[in-house]
Order: sequence, then structure tokens, then C-alpha cells
Amino acid sequence: MTMDKNQLSKRFIRFAEECQSSSTLYEHLSHHIAHDEDLLELSSYAQKGQPVPNLFFAAVHYLLLNGKEHKLKQYYPSLVKQPETEGVFAYFKDFCLTYSAEIIPLLKHKLVQTNEVRRCAYLYPSFCYIYDQVKKPLALIEIGTSSGLQLLWDQYSYSYGTGITYGNLKSGVHITSEIRGSFSPLLLNTSPPVSDRIGVDLHVNDVLNPEDMKWLQALIWPEHRERRELLIQASQCAEQTPVRLIEGDGVAMLPQLCDQISPDSLICVFHTHVANQIPAEGKKRLMDTIQEIGNTRDIAHLYNNINDGDLHLDYILNKKVHNHTIGATEGHGKWFEWNIE
Repeated sequence: MTMDKNQLSKRFIRFAEECQSSSTLYEHLSHHIAHDEDLLELSSYAQKGQPVPNLFFAAVHYLLLNGKEHKLKQYYPSLVKQPETEGVFAYFKDFCLTYSAEIIPLLKHKLVQTNEVRRCAYLYPSFCYIYDQVKKPLALIEIGTSSGLQLLWDQYSYSYGTGITYGNLKSGVHITSEIRGSFSPLLLNTSPPVSDRIGVDLHVNDVLNPEDMKWLQALIWPEHRERRELLIQASQCAEQTPVRLIEGDGVAMLPQLCDQISPDSLICVFHTHVANQIPAEGKKRLMDTIQEIGNTRDIAHLYNNINDGDLHLDYILNKKVHNHTIGATEGHGKWFEWNIE
């Protein structure tokens, strides 16, 4: 046993709340797991710092996607066209106990690294905004990049319910989202120029590797068909656009990566829903490093989960610091607020 069961129980209860109106299956299972000693024990093998419910459900989903035969399969919309609903928890628990020897290594070694392509819906206006400030190509550095699909935000097309399409109009990846908030963002008709694409993660997922791709699919909640489709479409786009992916500590590597970028480009460091896995000391080190780099050259930082869940855009131009709170975002990019005038 590596984690306190009471804390784990609370995590699953919170996760059930997150799943409301988004995943009936995971909401139902989470409520039951929160009060089940055997499954709390099993989930406790997750790596420290990982969001346990996400990792636990992904491990089970991964085994099912890899062909494990069990009645549980009939309850997953990602695996059958007409999923059953009654009595799922008993089958879920039986599956977990039957395959616990295979679940435990996944919990110990796999990471929650969703490449949520739809989050690019708010990356697009954010980078349009910062490009409008500097009129220089953007050099992208993504911390916690997973497989780097968000580094390709300029290669996708976007619509926001206005009847207009923005971005790369020839793209095979089209992303829709809803804009809320006090103001309307600047949306350039075509994507701002990108000079560099660098992604850093402790473990990089290669979308051309079938096992890595299967894990990325397993992380997507079973009901979310559109998310799976976007992942597949974006992975095909990744085959056409070179991205530099590096395994390592993105915070520690940031200064040397910035040194490699031409002064003709603006450094744009970004990460979405990653900082919640960074310890408090690491978060402080990241913010201090951004400030230090800003003492010698211009830099932008787009992020959430440092101090709160809102999306923030900070940038330092000519040593002057600008801090903006863009607003709240739906976890999977279905909507976002825009509160910059």
C-alpha cells in the first residue's frame, strides 16, 4: 500500500464530480471505487504525483483496447456500438482483480499524458494575440508535451460558431469550440508563423508507435468519440510536420533550449493541464526561470494550474512584464473564456 485510502477515496469522489454530464460510466464507477477497499488498494500502486483515477481507468481501458476478453467490454462505448449499463461495477471489479498483475505495472510505469487536441482551440487566439504584439515568428516550447500534437496548433483549422473558419484551411484537422467571457479575441484568418517546435516531457509518446498510440487512446474517456477522432487525425498531421521531442525535465532544460532559439523569433513557452503534476518547488522554479530569461530577451508564457485553473498569458517585452488572465477553460476544450480587452 503506497497511498492513504481515505485520500484516494476523496480523489475518486472528486473525479466522479468532474465526470458529471461528461462520462456516465466513469462517474458511476468512481462513486463505487471510492468505497471499495480492494480497488482502492489496487489503485494505490499509481506513481506519486499522478492523477490516480485517470491513470487507473486508463490502465483498465488500455487492457480492454488490447483485446482482453471480459464481459466488461460490453459497457465501453469505445469498444461496442450499443453499450450495456446495468451491473457494470461488479464486472469492473472482477476485471480488475482478474488482471491485477497486469494493471499494477501500468500504474507504476505509465503516465497521464493526454494530448488534448481540442485545447488548441484556445491556443490559437492566444498565439494570435501575442503575435499581434510582436509581429515575429513564434518559437514554441511545450513543457509536458506528451506526443507533441499541441505543438501543431497552427496546422489545424478552427471555427467558433460564427460561420468563419480560421487557421490552416487545408488541414485535415478541424476544431470547434465556443468562446465565452467579456471580450472577443483577435482571430487571424491564417495561422501566425512558427519558427520552432520543441516539446519536452519526462516520457515522450510517439504517435507512430502503436503501443504509445494505444495508451493515448486509453486515456480518452470511453464516451468521447470526437476526442478519439481528433487524436487520430492530428497524429496523421504529425507525420507531415517535423517536431523536436526531447525526454527530460522541461523546467530544468528551459534556459538551454531558449539559448538555441534565434533572436528573430519570440520564445513562447506553454503548457496546459500539466503544472498540476509539477511540485510546488518546480512551479516556483519555472516562474523564476521565465523571469530570468525575460531579463535578457523577450518571452511569452501561456499556462494554467500554477496558481489556479484559469488560463494565463504572461509576457515580457523589452523587459516590461505583462500579465493577463484569459479565463476559465473547459477541460477538453469545448469552450473557453476570453477576458483580455
